[in-house]
Amino acid sequence: MLAIELIANTIPPVHPTDAIQKVLDRMAEFKVRHLPIVSDDQFLGLISENDLVEATDSKASIETLKLSLVNPYVLNEQHIYDVIRLFYEQQLSIVPVIDAKSTYLGVISINMMNAYFAKLTSVSEPGGIIVLEIGNKNNSLAHMAQIVESDNAQILSSYVRTFPHSTKMEVTLKVNKLDISAIIATFIRYEYDVKATFNHIDDNDGSKDRYDSLMNYLNL
Repeated sequence: MLAIELIANTIPPVHPTDAIQKVLDRMAEFKVRHLPIVSDDQFLGLISENDLVEATDSKASIETLKLSLVNPYVLNEQHIYDVIRLFYEQQLSIVPVIDAKSTYLGVISINMMNAYFAKLTSVSEPGGIIVLEIGNKNNSLAHMAQIVESDNAQILSSYVRTFPHSTKMEVTLKVNKLDISAIIATFIRYEYDVKATFNHIDDNDGSKDRYDSLMNYLNL
């Protein structure tokens, strides 16, 4: 996915002549800590809440302020991973999107980014989660997929976590099956280190009903 596909135009930009108080009010209205500064459709920079809080004259225009951020933005054709990186490195609440001529196109909000990440990791889909710890030279997603598919399941999403000064990595698999016991057994048979598993099958296997029946019996 490209940056332009996640643009939200619900947060309007501010202009160099806007008063400091107006910008603060807009930040409060949209619950963000940053806003893009635009003049004649050209992106000039990103103003931060920190740039405003120490201002002594709330009626002064923001063009009189010195911006603390170094003009962070992404181009419309950049990958969404570049957007995630900018959110993380600069601790932003929005990321401006521009084209090659610095024409302002819109912003990506942190809420939009969270929604996209939820879809990316299939968090709303029912299924089980398997966390494997493997050597970084044995990272064959194809083999892991074969193991999952051998139990008539599929991998919905996966991601890898690496560790500094270690040859080990952590692979998290989200599969479209709640009962993952057979899949786990196969991973163990192939000498994978199953670090953790998560699912909700226990909530639906009737154990609560059996517990409630037992309590009712004991209360007789």
